[in-house]
Amino acid sequence: MQYHIEGMDCASCIGKIETALARMPGVSDVQLNFATQSLTLSLSPDGLTQTHDVEKTIKRLGFGISAPTNQQTPSNNDIKHQPTVLRWWQTRKGKQVASLGMLMAAAYVLALFFPAYGTWVFAAAVVIGVLPFARQAIALAKSGSPFSIETLMSVAALGALFIGEAEEAAAVVFLFSIGELLESVAADRARAGIRALGALVPKTAVLLDAQGGLREVAAASLRVNDSVLVRPGDRVPADGVITQGASSLDESPVTGESIPSAKTMGDTVFAGSINVDGVLEVRVEKTAADNTIARIIQLVEQAQASKAPTARFIERFSRYYTPAVMALAALIVILPPLLMGGEWATWLYRGLALLLIACPCALVLSTPAAIASGLAVGTRRGLLIKGGSALETIGQVKTIAFDKTGTLTEGKPRVTDVASFAQSFTKQNDEEVLALFASVESGSNHPLAKAIVGHAEAANLVIPVASNAYATAGKAVHATVDGRALAIGSPVYAAQVAILSSAQQAQIEALQDDGKTVSVLFDELSHEALGLVALRDEPRTDAKAAVAQLKAMGVRSVMLTGDNRRTAQAIAGQLGMEWQAELLPEDKLRLITEMKRTAKVAMVGDGINDAPALATADVGIAMGGGTDVAIETADAALLKNSVSDVTHLVALSRATMANIHQNVIFALGLKGVFLITTVLGITGLWFAVLADTGATALVTLNALRLLRFKGKRNSKHS
Repeated sequence: MQYHIEGMDCASCIGKIETALARMPGVSDVQLNFATQSLTLSLSPDGLTQTHDVEKTIKRLGFGISAPTNQQTPSNNDIKHQPTVLRWWQTRKGKQVASLGMLMAAAYVLALFFPAYGTWVFAAAVVIGVLPFARQAIALAKSGSPFSIETLMSVAALGALFIGEAEEAAAVVFLFSIGELLESVAADRARAGIRALGALVPKTAVLLDAQGGLREVAAASLRVNDSVLVRPGDRVPADGVITQGASSLDESPVTGESIPSAKTMGDTVFAGSINVDGVLEVRVEKTAADNTIARIIQLVEQAQASKAPTARFIERFSRYYTPAVMALAALIVILPPLLMGGEWATWLYRGLALLLIACPCALVLSTPAAIASGLAVGTRRGLLIKGGSALETIGQVKTIAFDKTGTLTEGKPRVTDVASFAQSFTKQNDEEVLALFASVESGSNHPLAKAIVGHAEAANLVIPVASNAYATAGKAVHATVDGRALAIGSPVYAAQVAILSSAQQAQIEALQDDGKTVSVLFDELSHEALGLVALRDEPRTDAKAAVAQLKAMGVRSVMLTGDNRRTAQAIAGQLGMEWQAELLPEDKLRLITEMKRTAKVAMVGDGINDAPALATADVGIAMGGGTDVAIETADAALLKNSVSDVTHLVALSRATMANIHQNVIFALGLKGVFLITTVLGITGLWFAVLADTGATALVTLNALRLLRFKGKRNSKHS
């Protein structure tokens, strides 16, 4: 069964519902998602508990509930279309605050002119205001949560009314209602990010039919291999590949990258991206339920539903904290009059004030509020973190292991050196050698061949037409160019069939020592070596700065690669980091396991072969341009494919944990001060309510401050 729950404003609300449902026979697999306000559960077919029993229980606890559906899990489309969002003054809690406010105002006016009647109006305000909380407290007590915030407030308000403090009792109810409303508004702010993500994908698309006609259709109806037209200013309606046209796309809604990316035929585009200038035809590769935005929404919701270790600890702590405080309040009421002859009314008043001060709301809210803000700001910056636990742990890692290809490097080989050997042509130069290389490689789909041809085209060289092209597997490619039989092979193969001087051999070895792959062009008839091209998968432009930044933050960086030792040493040396080379997936797994014995370890990778290591590390981080397997396995994904975002992740985690520590200090410190002043008789019920509501407001505002998080810090202790 699946339900929509209304009124879940903090983490403790989930605990109340879970506790109540756990006591109902035949109810199992209870899953509550605070972010989406959704509840899924299984009902036993024996009929001990019916759907109306579930609905009745949840309504009795003070929450709204929608009619159930029989689907087992919500689809991404269901998740996107949330129920209508009400303004705060349209909600039940908003109306309650407004009503109590008018009652309080009327009471003060009457008290000014008719003091006796004013007291009765205050008393009426107390009864009317406390009734829903008292009913909820009783329902919670029956369902297994006797020490709820509602219980503490109801006892304190009715107790104050009983001892003749009607005005203060009314203030208690009014201020508590405001606190509840503030929590509701803050919770809605946390959910607004997900609603905004869902709004990024356009509702309609321009579909191209087989005859070239255009018609507007619902974006959700698009299927794989459909062709859509994306005009300037349009949002891309689905993940796909450009089949015609070129343009700049603003991908900031998806990746957080503010600079538009140049896209042309064959490039991938994301749903929600904004087409800046050109007209594009896009072949749909993923349906609406599986596009990038939908996956981000699903992962963010799952992340917000998962509890961080600190949050779980505080929830366990509050289970014992609340009854302990109630027992302490009872002792404060009873012991001074019995042992020291104190006045019962005075100590009863102080005990009631203590109950209000002790409300654990701010303490329980301290962690999930900060985690929600941290996850939201991360998503906005293209840092997709899959849970509070991952967000906490990332800042604690002491070692980060990086895969090389596609992670520290671009994953695309680039031509770095071109050199001419030939002496037979007086005008032979590097450009002529590159043109011959491109001619021989023009018919190949090998990544190195594509890199060479692309480099020649970028240099605007005239590439001769090749004929009789063929390949010798694992050794060379051959072609006839301008009547000459040419071949391109590895230095080892070229040394066997062509003449390489000692100077040329030394040049090749120097390039290989720099981690470059060298190909040699030679004439098959004269056996003359004509020249070489060196290629390397170059480090990402920000990789060196990111490794240095991590070092400044006290984090060790290690490169783990399956590539050869020469290449690994050259790349790692350039980036200033440790390295291990010629590793199989199981070797990476073994090294990660060994590192974990001494400290927390994160792994950053992008390929299927990285998935085991990503899963084994304390935190797995996937590059967003990597395989789906890597992204699904990892605890976080970097949608901008930037190594610098690893440092941002660590800094965001540390900032979030600092925020949590501040919140706990605010919550406990403020309550501690007022606890002492209340027992000493310096402050009363008014300040007790302000201590509770004030602490909740401080915690919420401090957590929202995280939304202004800008980037990394340099301190090892940041």
